Amino acid sequence: MTGGIAGAGVAALVLLAAVASGLVGRGEAGEPSPGFARPALQLDGEALDIQGVIDAVQPGVVSITVEGVSPTNLGPQLVSGAGSGMVIGSDGLVLTNAHVIEGARSIGVMLADGRALPADLVGSISTTSDVALIQIRDVTGLDTVTLGESSAMQVGDDAVAVGNALNLGASPTVTTGIISALNRSVSEPNGATLENLIQTDAAINPGNSGGPLVNALGEVIGVNTAVAGGAQNIGFALSIDSVKPLIEELRAGGGEARGGAFLGISSADLDNVNPQVLDRLGIDRTDGAFVVEVQPGTAADAAGLAPGDVIVDIGGEPVEDAAQVGAAIVSREPGEEVEIRFVRDGEEQEVTVTLGSRGIEGG
Repeated sequence: MTGGIAGAGVAALVLLAAVASGLVGRGEAGEPSPGFARPALQLDGEALDIQGVIDAVQPGVVSITVEGVSPTNLGPQLVSGAGSGMVIGSDGLVLTNAHVIEGARSIGVMLADGRALPADLVGSISTTSDVALIQIRDVTGLDTVTLGESSAMQVGDDAVAVGNALNLGASPTVTTGIISALNRSVSEPNGATLENLIQTDAAINPGNSGGPLVNALGEVIGVNTAVAGGAQNIGFALSIDSVKPLIEELRAGGGEARGGAFLGISSADLDNVNPQVLDRLGIDRTDGAFVVEVQPGTAADAAGLAPGDVIVDIGGEPVEDAAQVGAAIVSREPGEEVEIRFVRDGEEQEVTVTLGSRGIEGG
């Protein structure tokens, strides 16, 4: 199938969860359908305990938020997205789609217990597989999803998706359906071709990218990644068998990206700063980015930047607003030195900053 394919993300990303083992099982034995080796796997009973599914799998599913910089007709602008991933390592390793975190300059993760934690990009492969790994900082002992075998699936098997469709938040959206085709290939709008896809009619909506498609035994058989535009309820998931080798590759440091440059400030346009604050600080200019916060232990902190400073130039390029700070940093590499000019107490100063990394420390 070609054309009309779109990543199932919200502004850039997902949340889909797996069904817990034990809540579902194989259906009654019967005659195999023509052309297939066995009867289809089916959900036990006529109705699925949806709340039981949510209670069982929620600890292994995370909501992901990103902030990035996107080019527009008005120049680089900050953009944000929301979605999810699945925890595959108790130390906080999370599997998601590459397009979920593409262009992100910061990544945040919301755990099922309500904790909001920063995460780092381990690596991504976007051109052929749309797979990424991120690492939640400073966590241990997390519950993980169970990875199954997509090669064991056949057309007609039940599929379950639980996720943050449309980024509505609160309780997850749950959809059920069947595996409607295997080994699909689709062309994305950017010209890339995704292969080894599972096609399903379990509703996959914007906001579902990066989450698991689950079989009737509670095992992850795919990573939801795209929907067919103009079609009625056709979605696609990367088969988990094709993803598993990529997990090991990315874990070992492969892929197209390994973190990104990080300055460590929050900034605002001067137009959005209280005029009384500007007067008190002696700021009478309209161009620049007002430093609202400096994160401890970051490159900005080490260089001596402070709240109230107004950044006016990075690497020889004038800074007109806060969005240009993000654009200037995200275009550079971790460890790169950059000259930053700023105004403090009415005087222009300059400092050399060695940029930090959003990637895993030591990676």
